This record gives sequence, C-alpha cells and structure tokens, in this order.
Amino acid sequence: MRGYLLILLLTAFLSSCATSKTGENIQRASAHYKLGISYYNNNKIQAAYVEFQKALEFNPNDKEVLNAIGVIYLLNFEDIPKAIEFFERAIGIDANFSDAHNNLGYAYEKTGMVKDAIKSYKTALANPLYQTAEKALNNLGRIYYRLGRYDDAIDAYREAIKRVPEFVLPYYGLALCYNAKGKYGDASIAIGRAIELDPLYKGNRDRAIEDLKNRKLSAEGDEAKDISDYLEILKY
Repeated sequence: MRGYLLILLLTAFLSSCATSKTGENIQRASAHYKLGISYYNNNKIQAAYVEFQKALEFNPNDKEVLNAIGVIYLLNFEDIPKAIEFFERAIGIDANFSDAHNNLGYAYEKTGMVKDAIKSYKTALANPLYQTAEKALNNLGRIYYRLGRYDDAIDAYREAIKRVPEFVLPYYGLALCYNAKGKYGDASIAIGRAIELDPLYKGNRDRAIEDLKNRKLSAEGDEAKDISDYLEILKY
C-alpha cells in the first residue's frame, strides 16, 4: 500500500513538473515573440527573425509565431515556398486561423496560383471572428481586378470599406476598377478619397502626383501600370 501511494505521489509530482515546464516555455516563447514583433515594427528584420525562431524553439505549436516567420519569408526574404510552408503549419494547428489563410493567399497570388489564392482569401473570410477581414477583402478585390472581373472587385472593395471606412487601399482599388469600366467621375472621386486618407499625402493632390511620378521611374509590371492609371485618373 505504501509503495502504491509513493507511485501516485511521484506521478503527481512529475506531472506537476511537466506542467510547470510547459507553462514556463510558453511564457518564454511569448516574450521572444513580442520582442520579435517590436524588432519587426522597427524594420530590424533579422533581429525579428532570430527572436521568432527562439520563440518557436520554446513552443513549436505557436500558430502566431509560425505565421510571423511566414510573413518574413514572404515579404522580406522573398522565399515563397518557405512562406507557404510556415503558413500551412500555422493552419495545421488552427484551421480557422484567418490571418494565416490570408497570408497564404497572398503567397499563392505572388506565384500566379490564382485559384488557390482566391480559395485562401475566401477561407479567411468564412470565419465570422476574423478581426481584420478588410485585408482579405482588399486582396480579393485586387485579384479580381487583375482578372478583369471588375464588378466582383468593386463588391469586394466596397465591403472592405464598410468594415473599415478609413482603410485607404480599397479606395485606390476602386479608382482602378471604375477607370477600367469607363466610369471616370467615380474613379476621380475614389482616388480623391484615397489621397485624403493616405498618410503619405494627407489630401495634398500635388504631393501625390509628384510621388507617383517618382515611383513610376522604378516600378515594373502591374505596379507600373497601376501608377500610370492613377496619374491618368488624377487628370480628370
């Protein structure tokens, strides 16, 4: 009986130690993650990456950390396959993780996997608890615009604005869509609103035109075409 009681006590002690260790690791992971976010926001990309990796060592199943590493691979290291790998790992932990679905959609979009991108954006939006749905809606609007599905793009952009009226990107998107449809007055109104909301311009139309002309000098592909269209719209 005494031996049995000792086993029970030992089991309880070991379980308590394991729980304590797990809790400690989660706290350490959280601390490294927060530090990584701080570094990233201050454009210290490598330092942020190191902190996120440390966080992952302490808690390999932290979906936020996996998503953050994916973002660095996508936006900073330009390693899209690696980005996709980390976004998929985050989704594997939480299938309703809309931020990761949205980011995965953007990664697919960057590689020309349009159908997969649309599916990922829609999966992100299917979650009613998604707090930044305007981002996926704007992304969906952009991809519809690229496909020439202007009415679908307009619907997505308008929905994004309904969610966050001060979100500037959908207004730029609307300007492009209206311009493509020959609705030049609506395009002018949309880009005017964008310039009002854009912190770079704060309503200064001349500053916007000058900046766009400068950006056009180094722009390529879709970006160059968009900038040319913005400048044309600003003549209306």
